[in-house]
Amino acid sequence: MVKVGAIGTISFPEGWHVYVGSAQGTAGLSRVKRHIRVASRSIAAPRWHIDYLLVHPAFLLVAVACAETVDRESECTVARHLGGAPVPGFGCSDCRCPSHLFYFTSNPEKTVISTFSTLDLSASIKTINKS
Repeated sequence: MVKVGAIGTISFPEGWHVYVGSAQGTAGLSRVKRHIRVASRSIAAPRWHIDYLLVHPAFLLVAVACAETVDRESECTVARHLGGAPVPGFGCSDCRCPSHLFYFTSNPEKTVISTFSTLDLSASIKTINKS
């Protein structure tokens, strides 16, 4: 069970969770770098939904996948095509998507790569922790 801001307490099954976010705007990829710092526990104050997972001891950030996109809708397009079981209301308070966090029972790396490829996005994946 993890308390996730205004969403409330959520029970997360053991497995893999993939979060789809945007690094657009003036902050650019510095938001991704911040999430990595949060996961390393060097920033303790959660700001976004994903931060609540990143600071929780039961979660481990394994990898980050990024792709250059041209518009804000790309984040939602990736979320719609990713598959997995959605965690309702997670990471999508600024859009109409049902979720931007998805649960998988096994390593979803191939699914992530396939999703990016299907959408003609070139993914760059950085391993953070070996799982």
